[in-house]
Amino acid sequence: MAEEKQGARQARKQAICRKAQRRHSHFYARCAHWSFNRSGEIEPIRWRRERLVLAGTALLITLLSGFIMPAWASAMRPAPTPEVHSLLPLALPKITPANFTAATVDDWQVVRVQPGQTLSDIFTARGLGMTDLQKVMDTAGSAKTALHNIRPGQEFDFLLGSDGSLKGFRFDQDQASRATIRLDGTRPSVAIQQRDLDLREQVAHGVIRSSLYAAGDQAGMDAAMVGKLADLFKYDIDFVQDLRVGDSFTVIYDDIYRDGVRYGQGNIIAAEFVNQDKRYTAYRFKKADGSYGWYSEDGRPIQKSFLRIPVDFTRISSQFTATRMHPILGRMRAHKGVDYAAPSGTPIHAAGDGVIKYHGWERGYGNFVVIQHNNSISTAYGHMSRFVKGQRVGERVRQGEVIGYVGMTGLATGPHLHYEFRVNGVQRNPQTVTLPKPEPLPAVQMARFKAEVVKPQLARLTELDARITLARANVRANHDN
Repeated sequence: MAEEKQGARQARKQAICRKAQRRHSHFYARCAHWSFNRSGEIEPIRWRRERLVLAGTALLITLLSGFIMPAWASAMRPAPTPEVHSLLPLALPKITPANFTAATVDDWQVVRVQPGQTLSDIFTARGLGMTDLQKVMDTAGSAKTALHNIRPGQEFDFLLGSDGSLKGFRFDQDQASRATIRLDGTRPSVAIQQRDLDLREQVAHGVIRSSLYAAGDQAGMDAAMVGKLADLFKYDIDFVQDLRVGDSFTVIYDDIYRDGVRYGQGNIIAAEFVNQDKRYTAYRFKKADGSYGWYSEDGRPIQKSFLRIPVDFTRISSQFTATRMHPILGRMRAHKGVDYAAPSGTPIHAAGDGVIKYHGWERGYGNFVVIQHNNSISTAYGHMSRFVKGQRVGERVRQGEVIGYVGMTGLATGPHLHYEFRVNGVQRNPQTVTLPKPEPLPAVQMARFKAEVVKPQLARLTELDARITLARANVRANHDN
C-alpha cells in the first residue's frame, strides 16, 4: 500500500516537471544543464559551479563599492582652499677666492729652562743660532731685561717654520705681562699682552715631626713657600741645628693665579714660628717709601744686620774652640771660627752690608775675604775656590750678595767655608755672639703698623691657634675614649 502511494507521488512529480518543461521550453533549451530533473536523461545540477557564481557576484559587488564610495566621499568634502605661496630671501654662501688661504693656529713649542741652562743653550737645542738670539734681543727692546737672568722652571715659547727657521718667540716680561716677538712679517715686531693676575689667600699650619719641608708638605705648602718661610726666620732660627720635634708654625700667604690658573706662590702676609717654646713672628708691611718689608710684633725688621750663617751647608765640620787638633799641622791650636762643609762651588754670601777690606790670598786661609761692616764689627771668609769677578778692595757689598764660592784652598782637607765674626778685631763665636738689633720703625709708621697690620693679623693667628688647640684636644679625648 505504501509502495503504491510512493509511486503515485513520484508520477505526479514527473508530470509536473514535464508540464513545466513544455511551458518554458526555450529556457530549458539554453540551461538544460541546470535542470532539476532527476531522471537519468537530464544531467543533475553541480554545486561547485553554483559556488563559483556566488563568489563572482560578491567580487563584483566589492569592486563596485570601491568605485562608488570614494566618489561619494569626495562629493561630501568642502571646496579646498587655494594655497598661498610667499617668497623668502635666502642667504647664499660667499664664493671663496681661489687664492684664499684659511687662517691657521700658530703651533707654539714650549721649552722649560733646566738648571744650568743659558738662553743660548736653549736656542742651540732648538736648532737656532746666535743670529736668531740677537734678533730676539734687538726686537725685545725694554722687555729684554727679563732675558738677562733666566731661572730654572721659566718657560719660553718658540714658533718655528716648516724649514726650522724662527718665526716667533714668546716669554714672560714679568708676572703680569707677556712679550710676543714676531719675525715672520715684513719687519720684526714685539707686542706686550697684560695677564689677569689674582691673589688668593691661603692658611697653613704644620708641626715638625721629621723636617721643616715634610711638615710644610703635610700642611699643603709647596717647597718654594716652605723655603720662603725658612728664609724669613733664618736670622733667628738655625733650621739645621735648632729645629726640634714638636716645633710648629702658622702661615698666612698668597697664591698667585694668572688667567685663572695657579701661577706660583706669592708673599707671606703673616707668620708665626714656635721653636723650642720661643715664639717668633713676622708681618708684611708697606713702608713710607712704597717698598715692603717684614717686621716682628715690636716693629723691628726681621732682616737682621747680619746673617747668622752665610752659606748653605751640609754639616759643621769644626766648631769654634780654643783647643783643636789641626788636621794638617798635627798640633793643638785654637780654631777661632766655624767651618761649614759644603760642595765645591756653593755660593758664599756677605753676612751684612759693608766694604771689602781684604781680597786675596792669605797664608793658611787660601782665597780670603774680609768685610768691614761698621767701626767695630767685621767678618772673614776663607778657603774659597774662587772670587766673584770684578769685586775688589774698597767696594761696597750688600747683605746676601755673593762674594765667592766654597773650595779647599790653603790648609784644608775638604771643601768648606771657614767663617769668622770679629768684634774690634777679636774673633767671636758666630753661633753664639749677640748680634746687634736693627732699629725699629719710626713712630708714625709704627702706629700705622700696629693698627693696620699687627692687630688684625695677630687676631687671626690667635684664632687659628685656638682652633688647632681645640681640634687636638678633641682628637685626644676621642682617642682616650
